[in-house]
Amino acid sequence: MVVKTITVTEDAYESLKALKEKNESFSEAIRRIAKRKSIWEFVGALSPASGARLERAIRERRQVHMKSRESRMRRLVSQMAGQHGSS
Repeated sequence: MVVKTITVTEDAYESLKALKEKNESFSEAIRRIAKRKSIWEFVGALSPASGARLERAIRERRQVHMKSRESRMRRLVSQMAGQHGSS
């Protein structure tokens, strides 16, 4: 098997190392990552109706998440105000 030596920066090495599976060589990791598909290859994979349902579900989850986040922020601000006032 012919091998090639490449030079990468320390941060590029650490990034690749983090993406590498436990029992995977760096060559295998590079091949796996290089085979990843572009998001554009999935255009048209969903029917318009399925796409609309998915979009609606994502929007609804975002709203639930935002309300939950706002509630947590209000509680945190209230707790901080209570602690500040009792000092």
